[in-house]
Amino acid sequence: MGQHRVKTTGTARQRLVLIVTLVVITFAAALSRAQQTGGDTAQSAPPQSAAKQQATVATPPDPTIENNIDAVESDESEEATRGFKHWNEFDGKYITARAGGGLLVDYAAFAQDQESKDQFSLTPAFKLRDFRFLLSGKLPEFKKSVTYSVGIMYDAPTHSWLMRQTGIMVALPNKWGHLFVGRTKEGFSLNKVMTGYDGWTMERAPMNDATVPLLADGIKWMGYDPKHGFLWNLGYYNDIFSKGQSFSSYSSQEVARFAWLPIRAVSDTHSLLHIGINMQYGKPVDNQFQLRSRPEAFPAPFFVDTGKFLATSAFMTGPEIYYRRKSWLFGSEYWIDKISSPSTRNPLFNGGDVVATWIITGETRTYNTVGGFFRAVMPRRPVFDGGPGAWELVSRYSYINLDSGTISGGRFGRFSEQLNWYLSQYVRLEFGYGYGHLDRFGLSGNTQFFQSRIQLQL
Repeated sequence: MGQHRVKTTGTARQRLVLIVTLVVITFAAALSRAQQTGGDTAQSAPPQSAAKQQATVATPPDPTIENNIDAVESDESEEATRGFKHWNEFDGKYITARAGGGLLVDYAAFAQDQESKDQFSLTPAFKLRDFRFLLSGKLPEFKKSVTYSVGIMYDAPTHSWLMRQTGIMVALPNKWGHLFVGRTKEGFSLNKVMTGYDGWTMERAPMNDATVPLLADGIKWMGYDPKHGFLWNLGYYNDIFSKGQSFSSYSSQEVARFAWLPIRAVSDTHSLLHIGINMQYGKPVDNQFQLRSRPEAFPAPFFVDTGKFLATSAFMTGPEIYYRRKSWLFGSEYWIDKISSPSTRNPLFNGGDVVATWIITGETRTYNTVGGFFRAVMPRRPVFDGGPGAWELVSRYSYINLDSGTISGGRFGRFSEQLNWYLSQYVRLEFGYGYGHLDRFGLSGNTQFFQSRIQLQL
């Protein structure tokens, strides 16, 4: 790699552009709030990251859009009956708590042509994908909503335990949104903000996994202006507590995500249009950077991989757009990642995906306005109540290009078809087929993927 330190020329302008953009759009949000009257019927809601923390006090025009006020402001925060509501839930005067967990087990088999076999040797395998414990709740005695979450998970690739989403969320005055302090999703990409258990595919797109850290430690400000359908997500993060952990790619990063909902609250068709833009500026840990991703199959090795190289900064940006109508959902995300690395000729990587989903049984995915994400499918008639559960068909194409400058990390594209069966809100079975093409090592290989997953939640 060489022992010299990479110069930082050229990165100041990227950082300045990001900071100026944040200031301008934040000011616009403030102006919008100042002009807004108190007669709006739509209310703001905290995102899923502080799970189970709000109570609905007014039914919105479209029940598939979450527009709720903080639970502490409702009458439920003054319940006369306290104690254990269920075996895993406790409601006390000073604290509430809910224990939960999750388990994912994957299976994958492969069919390869000769060039694919020359690139990688793949064998069928079962593999534990995720195992986690969660604890969340609120502190009812505070005037404004104060909620907390604590998570711990088994990291299968490193065979170790690590802290997941853990922190405190506080509702800000005058509908200025919510402030989260702790370990959380940094906010880049709608699909990344969603918990992996809620997604429509088994794995996120390779570009998403390669470039967006799974977690980050810092502070995040989220909010939603219901009058104009504008939402924001701003965050600053560093690796003071996370350096050396598998998800820590940056010593520090600033992230901004803004979205507009020009179509929303159409109760007869549940139509919603989400248009967003993502931005991230980060400084790699110890000026060493690496991007890599599996081919949307956890038991498989990393198909694309830049290897470690010297870099002083990375600036990433790109749009996202999603349209929902009844049981249909269409979406796409795409971004570029510009790396400041003179020794590798400042590579520019790119990738994204396009997806279409159809819930055959007619359910509609709920959308959270503050977090700007979709929740899991909730079956109307669970199997354990004598119904069919919910069935979802998914089609997706994803692409990633990690060939740029002197870096030859590979180019990979994959078509995927998936069937999801939600037996209840706690049990989900997934069946998938994929066809992928990889250009790497001077070879062009084609691989077929046959996958399944068992998902259990509490």
